[in-house]
Amino acid sequence: MSMSTKPSITDPRVIRTRQLIRDAFIELLQEIELEKITVNRIAERATINRVTFYLHYKDIPDLMEKMADDMVHNLRMILHMEEGQLQLKSSWAKLVELLEHIAEHAKFYKVVLASKRVPVFTERLQKLLSDVITNRLEQRKVFMPSSAVSVPMDIAIWHGSSAVIGTIVCWLRNDMPYTPQYLAKQLSLLTPYSEQAERTDDTKKSPTLNS
Repeated sequence: MSMSTKPSITDPRVIRTRQLIRDAFIELLQEIELEKITVNRIAERATINRVTFYLHYKDIPDLMEKMADDMVHNLRMILHMEEGQLQLKSSWAKLVELLEHIAEHAKFYKVVLASKRVPVFTERLQKLLSDVITNRLEQRKVFMPSSAVSVPMDIAIWHGSSAVIGTIVCWLRNDMPYTPQYLAKQLSLLTPYSEQAERTDDTKKSPTLNS
């Protein structure tokens, strides 16, 4: 049999060990600066040995990269994004689910986004939201008010992604005083062109195109 005997990454033992490592890393980030975190400290907190850590990650930067990759993957799944594409009505329609996911994993997101200790996570989220906004602007620009169209796309993307991230960070830092549903509604009100575009699009559809 030519198949490798190396455990699959879907092996429950592998998943559990990686989760222990990641939980230990997040706990340590809550307590000390990133520069003071070592593999030994992570292993001790996760109740594993150094060798086990290195079976899963090359070093701490690799651990952070893998965690950021998984974060983006999870958020893309929530937003129904595949290979950089976003379903037309998914961005704001899925915002509630996005915020509910963040609230459910608030301990993680408070550390990686609100603490400013590990910028790789904020950078990845910025890129993801930029993709979302770029896709939406490209699909909706024909229906946008002229004032919105006159804004260069790169400025609109910078503003939109930074505003959403900034709002989420403040929400986390203030212990989420609003529900995900309420916050999503307020964010949608702050981007009225998206709702207007939805309505305008509906009125401009040709009857022959409706199924």
